[in-house]
Amino acid sequence: MQQKKLYKARRDTKIDGVCKGLADYFAMDPTMMRIIWIVAGLFLHIGLVIAYIICSLVMPREPEYHDSM
Repeated sequence: MQQKKLYKARRDTKIDGVCKGLADYFAMDPTMMRIIWIVAGLFLHIGLVIAYIICSLVMPREPEYHDSM
C-alpha cells in the first residue's frame, strides 16, 4: 500500500494551490474544498487566513514529472 502525500497543486490553482492539493489528498472536488474554506472562514475569521498562509508556506509543491520519451 502506497502512502498518499500532501502537495500544493501546480495546475488548476486559484491562489497558491493549497485547496486543490487538499482536495486531491482527500479525493474531493476542488470547488467543494474551496467552498468549505470560505464557509469556515465566515466563522473562524482571521484564524483560517493564518492557517492558509501557513499551509502555503509549509506544504511542498507537487513534483513535476517529465516524460523523457
